[in-house]
Amino acid sequence: MRLLNLFKIAFKAIILNKTRTLLTMLGIIIGVASVIAMLAIGEGSKESIRSTISSMGSNMITIRPGADSRGPARGSGGDVQTLVFKDYEEIKNNTKLINYITPVVNGGGQVINGSNNWPSTIYGVNPDYLKIKVVDLQSGSMFTDNDVKTASKVALIGQTVVDNVFPDGREPVGQMIRFNNIPFKVIGVLEEKGENTFGQDQDDVVIAPYTTVQKRILAIDYLNQIMASAISEDDAPDAVVEVTDILRSQHKLSLAEEDDFSVRSMEELISTFSSTSEMLTILLVAVASISLLIGGIGIMNIMYVSVKERTKEIGLRMAVGGKGADILMQFLIEAILISLTGGLLGVILGLGATVFIEKFLNWPTSVAIYSIIVSFAVCAITGIFFGWYPARKASALDPITALRYE
Repeated sequence: MRLLNLFKIAFKAIILNKTRTLLTMLGIIIGVASVIAMLAIGEGSKESIRSTISSMGSNMITIRPGADSRGPARGSGGDVQTLVFKDYEEIKNNTKLINYITPVVNGGGQVINGSNNWPSTIYGVNPDYLKIKVVDLQSGSMFTDNDVKTASKVALIGQTVVDNVFPDGREPVGQMIRFNNIPFKVIGVLEEKGENTFGQDQDDVVIAPYTTVQKRILAIDYLNQIMASAISEDDAPDAVVEVTDILRSQHKLSLAEEDDFSVRSMEELISTFSSTSEMLTILLVAVASISLLIGGIGIMNIMYVSVKERTKEIGLRMAVGGKGADILMQFLIEAILISLTGGLLGVILGLGATVFIEKFLNWPTSVAIYSIIVSFAVCAITGIFFGWYPARKASALDPITALRYE
């Protein structure tokens, strides 16, 4: 009963100073809303990255030339290219954990159809490519192994290429296009995939037999990369080790020598991008948490003012038998109520902000329940931490001195 009365007194004190209380809550409201919104953006970006990379083939493994895949591809002009067709054959013939595998060569150029042209990228692959990338055909068919052997001038095109070189709406399948003045017959259109998380248009592609691209477009005898698909997602890490061992043996590398190639699975990419996203999220949350600290200082400040304003009231309560513990609890309850109310309003504002961000800014968001729970817990701790000292000061007032206070 005593606790209920203290809640009533604290609530009345807050209601009597509505404007001041609301201004005090602002720091807490903004802080909680910012933390929830930042965590939602961070979680949303991680989920989006995972989803995008997984949609490219969760079992996919990429083999690139050079120890660091971010380094320049080494070809002619004195450079050394470290991936050749023999490497592809060795992996294909000796691996036990790979389902599908394809050589990959690629280059940029102009796709031309009559008076329409569009800058795009051509990828030279084999028929396994669509299974590795988990891509379906919207119309037409994939080229065959025989097309690869004979270096046939056939191609599949993405929807972006269709929209730009066939603007009149004609069916592309069966039509002729040119890529860097080399004629290709369109035999298929890829299913539309749109942009990925990194802003890359997945439909702005031309796909042709790798032998055709190597000989007729790029005039090279090496590979830009090799793509493969593990038997299952669980087998991907072991497949990476297996491919690495095969290539080290094929390249005759000693134990002391570093790999002159890099082998990566989708799980590694997901982990890398997720950890980067997590670091950015932590940074954003840390910045947003400053508002909570400022809000806590605001609560301490207003509680000090409240103690000063109500010194006589405190003295009177203590003179008629009120205990110091009751005074302490009364002011502590006020601080906690202010903090938790600010936290509730902050949660509502934070959820509204995430909806706005997703709807109008088109950023992926995902509100985690733990972010709301943690926000409320932080609000309660903030109220106790910053409200305790002013409350303790109020409970320690001398009744006679308090009654004489002007």
